[in-house]
Amino acid sequence: MPWWSWRPGQAGGGDAKTLDGTDKGVRYGPHTPRRPESTAEGQNGSTANPFGAEVAPRRIGEALDLLDVRYLSDGDGSLLAMWERHAVLFTLEGPDDEILVIRARPHATVPPDWADRAYRVVNEWNHTRRFCKAYVGDPTERGQLPIYAELQVPLSAGSHDALLVELVDCGAAVATSFVDWLHDEGALL
Repeated sequence: MPWWSWRPGQAGGGDAKTLDGTDKGVRYGPHTPRRPESTAEGQNGSTANPFGAEVAPRRIGEALDLLDVRYLSDGDGSLLAMWERHAVLFTLEGPDDEILVIRARPHATVPPDWADRAYRVVNEWNHTRRFCKAYVGDPTERGQLPIYAELQVPLSAGSHDALLVELVDCGAAVATSFVDWLHDEGALL
């Protein structure tokens, strides 16, 4: 059982206490992250994750295929899709490869003397947009500043195919919007 209570008396044990000192109401206490418990029985006696299958590079590739997005694979599971003005990396990161990361990078870079402007433009994007947080990267070998936008979604519980396709589609669409914005309204590239 989770450490919070949806119904009186249903909270998990531990050091949790109720806000009003009774056994009813919302409990507070230490949070211990855990994987969801499986409830469905598989054909061979194994349990299936009720939240969907584990997210793996193969499934990300299948989602990109469904969306008709061409991509390259680096052999380690990272997938790279390229458009006219930008590239988008689809990969899994984290200690257990449980975080879906969608990272966009425009092909154009910013000269070092535009660093202040680049930070202002990136901050404007971050203050006015919900998805894909932007940042200015470390200087390249030529001293130019790359600009990135990134979306990270923890999926240790797994994901159904439709949700994974929607996340990949959202990341690719917002990446395109970000690059278009940098070239037009952001006037940075």
